[in-house]
Amino acid sequence: MKNPIFDIENWREIGTTLAQNKTRTFMTGFGIFWGTAMLALLLGGAEGLKHFMSRNFEGFATNAATIFPQRTTKSYAGFNKGMALEMNLQDADNIRRAIPDIENSSSVNFMWANALYGDKKSNAQLTGVENKYDKIFEPIIFDGRFLNEADNANYRKVCVLGKKVASELFGTASGVGNDIQLNGIYYKVIGVVGQTSEITIGANMDESIFIPSNSMRRSYNLGDRIDIFMMTFRQGTKPGNYEKQLRRIIASNHPIAPDDDGAFHYFNISEMFEMVDNVFAGITLLALVVGTGTLLSGVIGVGNIMWIIVRERTHEIGIRRAIGAKPRDIIVQILSESMVLTTIAGIAGIVFAAILLGAAEILTAGPQGPIKFQMDFSQAIGILATFLVLGTAAGIIPAVKAMKIKPIEALNDK
Repeated sequence: MKNPIFDIENWREIGTTLAQNKTRTFMTGFGIFWGTAMLALLLGGAEGLKHFMSRNFEGFATNAATIFPQRTTKSYAGFNKGMALEMNLQDADNIRRAIPDIENSSSVNFMWANALYGDKKSNAQLTGVENKYDKIFEPIIFDGRFLNEADNANYRKVCVLGKKVASELFGTASGVGNDIQLNGIYYKVIGVVGQTSEITIGANMDESIFIPSNSMRRSYNLGDRIDIFMMTFRQGTKPGNYEKQLRRIIASNHPIAPDDDGAFHYFNISEMFEMVDNVFAGITLLALVVGTGTLLSGVIGVGNIMWIIVRERTHEIGIRRAIGAKPRDIIVQILSESMVLTTIAGIAGIVFAAILLGAAEILTAGPQGPIKFQMDFSQAIGILATFLVLGTAAGIIPAVKAMKIKPIEALNDK
């Protein structure tokens, strides 16, 4: 007898067997189709949601933190609670000296500015930063460059415009190289930037104007005041481990109770990223749990139909055994039918899911591009392989039962 795997007649017989009861085959195949489609849609949807959420945090260092003053919440050294606090340059120097694990840092100051260029104007947030600000909050450079160390050290009157401000002042033309007025003082435009992250410190970067911190202090008489101190930490360190130390360092330079945690707000951005990672893990787990449920229902359906097919074909199997069919041939025959049904329905389910996920990408396309809902090719193959293995496994018990059928008993079973 020919090997059933390579026997064309055997495969024709499989098709005939599955076609004998079209309704039953369709319902079982639909269970597999729906199981693969749902699992693929859930995994693809989870990837799309993760891409959407992670895109909101692009451009911001994951190991960053900020600290800024508020009001005291406790009386101390003769000062009443509720006293407004200010950070200063001495605080920044103390922090940098005491914590060598700080990799990049920048003091930041804010004020509103009336920007003028000819008869065009824009009301924007003027932001004074140091040269490593763009290592913490990475902008998109549309034209020119960002501020550097020499700009700060030499008190240069240069500025970088957010793309919205640049559009209001210069339209579609490049503003780089032109002089604009910021609250009556002229600055040369050296760059145009945009914001990548949805995280906003102060105003949105698109609506801001950046100038050297030293130039801002001198031009607008800010003294040594700091509105916010931003920093990133070296890889392998956790910003949360330094919160108490930072509070002690600043408190030592101000009349603040050592245990007044409300006097300064410490914003640990890495904790937010960890929370998002946990959400991602939960989304993936939920998709796998729900998808596995639909997968198992399809596999159970395959097992049921193969069991029914074996019972209905007991007489036929007995004849095959009587004319010389080996038990292995019977097992291969039954498992082949299970594999064919699982493979066809599984591929159809994955193709269906891929079409829906592709449509979702098109419908969600925005200024930042489409949200990537599609699965990886390896995921699609993995889903199909999983269904194929489990679908084949579901046919093992009916196949073993068919193998054990004795020819005499089967021929007498009518």
